[in-house]
Amino acid sequence: MTRATPAPALLNWSGGKDSALALYHALRNPGLQVTTLLTSVNAHYGRVSMHGVRVELLEAQARRIGLPLTKLELPEMPDMAEYEQRMRATLAPLQAQGIQHSIFGDIYLEDLRRYREQQLAQLGMQAVFPLWQRPAADLLREYLDLGFRAVVVCVNEKFLDSSFCGRLLNEEFLRDLPAGVDACGENGEYHSFVFNAPYFSSPIPFERGELVRRTYQAPASSAATCPGPDDEPANSPFATGFWYCDLLPVGPAAP
Repeated sequence: MTRATPAPALLNWSGGKDSALALYHALRNPGLQVTTLLTSVNAHYGRVSMHGVRVELLEAQARRIGLPLTKLELPEMPDMAEYEQRMRATLAPLQAQGIQHSIFGDIYLEDLRRYREQQLAQLGMQAVFPLWQRPAADLLREYLDLGFRAVVVCVNEKFLDSSFCGRLLNEEFLRDLPAGVDACGENGEYHSFVFNAPYFSSPIPFERGELVRRTYQAPASSAATCPGPDDEPANSPFATGFWYCDLLPVGPAAP
């Protein structure tokens, strides 16, 4: 009996722990062949969208994984229509290569899953969720036991103060999380940068830079402007403050 040919797939790579753990499982799925990483990038700043990580470090991750990186380049404040148009344009050449599966690290946000599935279905593609509905404690234990290492690069100040930004994502960090904060940060409480993983050829060296606070104005509806930097006062009910830890590449660019 011949084994079915694995289906080519792209991995939606944020550079953080959930996408990294999703890739770990996707690489072990005999029905899938991950052929490229896809990352949304703020073209104005040259950084990963929302995570604020420099593109140089994103590229260092891709080199150590050994997979090509496709960048979805976005303006500073795209609306949903522009975002979806750019996504379709970015996916078109990947579809031409035979990619029909798109892998995500989402865990339990039902509305986000439905949105992804609906958008991909319009293009004849299928969404895959390797981590879906797994308990946070199980995911975090697996993350630590497998040797993943990450640093927290962004926190939402509605949930966490600036002292959490720039810390290693380890057991001590998890113990210090306030009550009500999702341990995996699934509600956007924090974002991370993975600097070592079981499938990296070597760890990524970096230095912690300055902490920066930025405010983002919430969109009025799903059709409104996507959240972006805004001059809204910090006490405005429409503004959310985020703290970012700038990570600085260290040493030669090549792994």
